Amino acid sequence: QVQLVESGGGLVQSGGSLRLSCAASGGAFSVFAMGWFRQAPGKEREFVAAIDWSGVGTYDASSVKGRFTISRDNAKATAYLLMNDLRPEDTAVYYCAANRRGIVDIGPLGYDYWGQGTQVTVSS
Repeated sequence: QVQLVESGGGLVQSGGSLRLSCAASGGAFSVFAMGWFRQAPGKEREFVAAIDWSGVGTYDASSVKGRFTISRDNAKATAYLLMNDLRPEDTAVYYCAANRRGIVDIGPLGYDYWGQGTQVTVSS
């Protein structure tokens, strides 16, 4: 059973930075593509960033392009989301997800496994 555990969320001031981690266990992490999504209260879950199995192919949502960076360390079975220049509108629960196909997907239905989420709150 694949398990994903996010960490690194918290409260930060506008303009600050956070790095989220997603530790995977119970599966072949190195073949998974990894994605980050977020969901704010009263809104649908939205795509943030994704990275393919190799770490070479990445894709970012336009709302975070240039501010957020997704990466992975297959040796540690961990994916990361470095978030710089945070804004109040980035406030949400952030979820990591994995898909067995190994390729980037921007839709939540394209993912097989999900973490429990970590709260990110950006104060103005």
